[in-house]
Amino acid sequence: MFDGFFDNVDDSKSSTFQDNMKLPIHRWYRYTAGFSASWVGKLIEEEKANGRKNIIDPFVGSGTVVVESGFHNVNAYGIESHPYVYKIAQAKLQWRELDKEKLISECLAVLERAKQKQVGNVEYPPLVTKCYPIDTLQKLESLKLACLEIDNEKIQNFVWFIITSILRSVSPVGTAQWQYVLPNKTKSKVLDPYDAYLQKVRDIEHDIDSSEKKVGKESELAIFQEDARNISSIPKGWGDLVITSPPYANNYDYADALRLEMCFWNDIKGWKDLQSKVRVNLIRACTQHVGGQKAEIRNILDSEILSPIADELKEKYELLDKEKENHGGKKNYHLMITAYFYDMANVFHSLYEVTSDKCKMCFVIGDSAPYGIYIPVDEWLGKLAVSAGFKDYTFEKLRDRNVKWKNRKHRVPLKEGRLWINK
Repeated sequence: MFDGFFDNVDDSKSSTFQDNMKLPIHRWYRYTAGFSASWVGKLIEEEKANGRKNIIDPFVGSGTVVVESGFHNVNAYGIESHPYVYKIAQAKLQWRELDKEKLISECLAVLERAKQKQVGNVEYPPLVTKCYPIDTLQKLESLKLACLEIDNEKIQNFVWFIITSILRSVSPVGTAQWQYVLPNKTKSKVLDPYDAYLQKVRDIEHDIDSSEKKVGKESELAIFQEDARNISSIPKGWGDLVITSPPYANNYDYADALRLEMCFWNDIKGWKDLQSKVRVNLIRACTQHVGGQKAEIRNILDSEILSPIADELKEKYELLDKEKENHGGKKNYHLMITAYFYDMANVFHSLYEVTSDKCKMCFVIGDSAPYGIYIPVDEWLGKLAVSAGFKDYTFEKLRDRNVKWKNRKHRVPLKEGRLWINK
């Protein structure tokens, strides 16, 4: 079925989500932090030949690995701790459990009910009102109200996903699929909410038609909302292939990535709510996450789990702590870096328990240089994996980063690539 299909897969783009927007199901939600589904498919086929058919992604994001596993008739479990990212990924699997005709009919009925609703003034957190003119917000509110009227939980969740997936495309302000929302920026192309919703439903209908016969119903596919540092839903020794891309240690706030969507659905009021509702279960990869944790993090510097990199880590800790005094923001990169590697060490220990003796792991990663102080991420993660019980590791560089110096905060060359780990 796939003979010759992967010959033109560009491995240098394996760490980007861009090509996924042309692929059925993967394109339903644009998740910039994701990676290439075509490369995942290529790797799955290569490892199927080696007898590896049980795949784990401990940072499943929008579900690329698990969705692609369905196309290749292998089993896959994904772990995702961000509640909204989890719901998005889950929706991309749910269509397999639903009758297509009923699903599409219900989706279209939501649109018709929404058009009949009379929506007056609506109250939302300030971020939402800054991003939408009143007529757009009223249409979105009508879609939301129609969605909440659905009595079938799985179909309601799917319609929730459709509405969530169009929120940025119908806003006239700068709402790129990334961490920051820029209300003072404008977009040249803005869709009407009803048009965007209908187009998404039609795209989904088309993709289900084209995918039904390709996705093996016998494949065991599931995504669990839990913490990758303490995996409990996957059986001991189950996985023989891990494909994932963990958060990078580059101060990107993954909790904040869906703040607009969470505010729209009234699950949070604003940025402050993210700490208790989202960040508590995420890998600590940004300085916003480590506020108020100085005492705890100083203690974990001496933890046994960090012993393979302790001397190097403490040296960087002191350098970053000192360097922050030279910068206006005084960001606690020293705390973030320590917490990040502590958390990732726990991930490796957790993965060791749920993987088989023949397991092979591939982590798509990038290194880091906060305040211009280089952190050898690939080397340190490799050492932590070996300390957790894995046999060895190698790093395969894919591309250079931070080499076009315009508007960069530092001039330390960085790289992105794949960390291969064997058990």
